[in-house]
Amino acid sequence: MKQTPCEYILWNGLPFIRRGIAESMINNFGLSQKETAEKLGVTPAAVCQYVSKKRGTLEISDEKIFEEINLSAERIITNSNISIVTETCRICKIMRTSGFLSSTFGCDGDE
Repeated sequence: MKQTPCEYILWNGLPFIRRGIAESMINNFGLSQKETAEKLGVTPAAVCQYVSKKRGTLEISDEKIFEEINLSAERIITNSNISIVTETCRICKIMRTSGFLSSTFGCDGDE
């Protein structure tokens, strides 16, 4: 059975976003894996898998998406009212409107 765009985002896009935010929190903002896990609402083992690239292996070269991921990491760290859920949805929308899904499925993900 063929995967729908939403399934693709769930299985590939979401781990990619989490990996990017985790890497940014650790590399750009100096958080530990434990602190990053707390901010993301995942286990430290999951963060370890993100930074070792065992999860979130999707390859995306769009620099705008990476800039937005770094912005999300900063927003989650500095503003207690901003959640990983809010930022994940925001980045997913950016991925959908950037043509990320059209290159994979021939649609924008809203069909």
